[in-house]
Amino acid sequence: MSAHSHSPHDHDHDEAATCCGGDHGHDHGAAHDRAASHGGHGHSHEHLDHPGTYAARATGSPALWATRAWSERAFTVGIGGPVGSGKTALTLKLCEELRDAIALGVCTNDIFTREDAEFLTRKGALPAARIRAVETGGCPHAAIREDALEDLTRSVKPELLFCESGGDNLAANFSSELADFTLYVIDVAGGDKVPRKGGPGITQSDVLVINKTDLAEAVSSSLEVMDRDAKKMRGDGPTVFAAVKHGRGVTEIAKEVLAAWAKATGRTVPAPWA
Repeated sequence: MSAHSHSPHDHDHDEAATCCGGDHGHDHGAAHDRAASHGGHGHSHEHLDHPGTYAARATGSPALWATRAWSERAFTVGIGGPVGSGKTALTLKLCEELRDAIALGVCTNDIFTREDAEFLTRKGALPAARIRAVETGGCPHAAIREDALEDLTRSVKPELLFCESGGDNLAANFSSELADFTLYVIDVAGGDKVPRKGGPGITQSDVLVINKTDLAEAVSSSLEVMDRDAKKMRGDGPTVFAAVKHGRGVTEIAKEVLAAWAKATGRTVPAPWA
């Protein structure tokens, strides 16, 4: 994620951007200013020779976690993926699963609305004070507001913070300077070809979620093909097939998140998740 000074959009320059191939971004709790190094607009458009590998991912590693000051920041889980893939539904279900076991916070990001945060508040995912909404303002890369994360961390002191992207394409993933662990959500309605198309979200997310499996037959998507191609693109990287709306796959995803949180912070996985 990297700060913007994208003049045609005139949005605040404490915004951070969904990483587009490179690893540029902000660690909330530390100040960085990299806009100048990317031609004045804060993100690069370099050509990528390959979609990256799971083994070479920037997040989800003990080496990264060892640099974090957990007394100053929450363990941050980035939830990315295309618009409509089920990111907000997954955020809701994860909150429902984990809120009694660990202190949570959520920051949602939309372009011109507060719709996702309002949905989570209306559904009672968490108390309203633990949810922040950001209107990013039009630039498709301006997906995260660092100041919102900092404010949420100061005010409610979550142990685990979900940061939901406003939605982007397969070339986008969270920077390791913002997220400690990433979930990337695609769905079967996009076609069974999506996993093999690659991109950092597919190859380098800590967990790939293939959602809406209950619709696979209706949209003629083969789960077997998606499973085969996900393994080809991700190697040993975990992939969870889910129907989030119906609760299927959510517990498995929650376990992945909690295991990473415990390993990173040195804390004990709370019962009944241990």
